[in-house]
Order: sequence, then structure tokens, then C-alpha cells
Amino acid sequence: MARVTQKSKHARKTQRAAQKAISRGRRSPGKKPPRRSSGAASTRAKSKSRTRRQTFVASHHRADAFEQGLRRYAQYRDLGIAGATGGMVRAHVIKMIPPCDPAEVSKRHFHDVEFQMVYVLKGWIKGEYEGAGIVTMREGSCWLQPPKIKHSVLDFSDDCELLEIIMPADFPTVELE
Repeated sequence: MARVTQKSKHARKTQRAAQKAISRGRRSPGKKPPRRSSGAASTRAKSKSRTRRQTFVASHHRADAFEQGLRRYAQYRDLGIAGATGGMVRAHVIKMIPPCDPAEVSKRHFHDVEFQMVYVLKGWIKGEYEGAGIVTMREGSCWLQPPKIKHSVLDFSDDCELLEIIMPADFPTVELE
């Protein structure tokens, strides 16, 4: 129903613009207005139809909000984005638990995701990424991990905290070694 209302508004707006153009002598009254390319409109319609319903959510820092997650050396603070996006996106703060044990953290793996972005909030983290080699990220660094990129954590500072945003919210992690 809302779509019909939007089309009606658009149609009225287009009609008013056409009438103004006619009154200004830009084209003859019998001529039809030029048609817009349907490509852009159909792309917009398709993307809107695939969009999941989202709700407002706010997450405020609490030291006790961190929970044990996938790995023993990391605690996660879920930001509530998965629930608010119907499972489309997950966002969490990851607090690395010192001391770093390279034998434990260096397991090569990948995540079967569509999108994964990591931002260093505090400290630093060193990893090895397929095609990029060994990279050290420091406070303020941000990186994109392409889907299924093979990688491993090599080391991290005692105060390391990361913000991670992933699509979809639920995904498998595949251990390679």
C-alpha cells in the first residue's frame, strides 16, 4: 500500500513538473514527457524488496557485558545489531585476553561471510592474511577481510580491543589446521 502511495506522489510530482514546463514553453502540449530509464528504478525497487526490516537499537558500554565466544583468548560484547537487522549484520567489540599464546592463536582459518570489517579500538594486533602477508594493525587501523580469506592471528597487545562488523550475522568458521 505504501508503494502505491509513493508512486502516486511521484506521478503527481512528475505531472506538476510537466505542466510547469508546458506553461514555460519548453515543449508542445501534445508531446509526451521523456521516459526515465527503467534500469535505475527497477534496481531501486529490487534492493528495497530485499531489505530486511530493521529496528532501532542502542548498546552502552558495560565492563560486564563481555562474554566468552568462539575462541578462549577473546571475549565478545554483542552490540545488538544482529537482532535489530533480522540477522543481516552482526557487530561486536572483541577484547583479546592476555597473554597472547602464539601456539593457540595462530590457527589458520577462514569465515564464510559476505562482508567482514575490523577496526582497532585499542592496542594492536598482528595477523597473516592470504595474499597480503603479515600485517600489524594499530589503534585506529581498519581492514576489510574479503569473503573466505585464509588468515591467522599471530600476536596482540595486552589491551587489544577490536570492533568487528560481519554479514551475515551467523556464519561458519572453517579451521584449516
